[in-house]
Amino acid sequence: MDGTLVDTEPYWMTAEHELVEEFGGTWSHELAVQLVGNPLLVSAQFILDNSPVDLTPEEVVHRLQSRVIEQIADEVPWRPGARELLAACREADIPSALVTMSWTELAQAVVDATEPGSFGIVVSGDLVTHGKPHPEPYLTAAEQLGVDPVACVAIEDSPTGVRSAVAAGVPTLAVPHVVEVPAIDGAVPLTTLVGVTPFDLMPLALGSALADPATASP
Repeated sequence: MDGTLVDTEPYWMTAEHELVEEFGGTWSHELAVQLVGNPLLVSAQFILDNSPVDLTPEEVVHRLQSRVIEQIADEVPWRPGARELLAACREADIPSALVTMSWTELAQAVVDATEPGSFGIVVSGDLVTHGKPHPEPYLTAAEQLGVDPVACVAIEDSPTGVRSAVAAGVPTLAVPHVVEVPAIDGAVPLTTLVGVTPFDLMPLALGSALADPATASP
């Protein structure tokens, strides 16, 4: 979700900066980037270990997430091509699951901003025992959709998310955003979702490469 469907990473970073500064500390972009894609409690502990913030990990998560929700209420920052691909999947009756390490409250805020019926399943970070890069989130989504993981396609923007999907056996499309995604077996790199249709994703499940719209000939 964060960084793939919506560009909320800047929202998270703003919330992190504000929280740390409230407790008299400073927060850097380099530190913020290390949190991208992580389970929220892991990120919260990282903040506590690298700042004077004096809260519990759960309190940190709730403070950050509440601030991100406030920013989403002002503007939903859709990623290029993501909303259109999601709509095309809905129109083609292709079941979609939202698999995110954000917790339910934030995930629901984003789901509510999409067209009704866009997501049949939401697997959020507070609903799994092991977060990304563990395969549990994607295995849970596939199970709830009633399909084999190899019959799915995951779209991820971070190394943590890609590793989670690949570990679950899900053919994966890696579309980097805030952080670079290294070459990972089982993942196909792509620079943008602009112009990508559900039928363009079919080769992934067949083990073939996907043409990058950014480099395709007119």
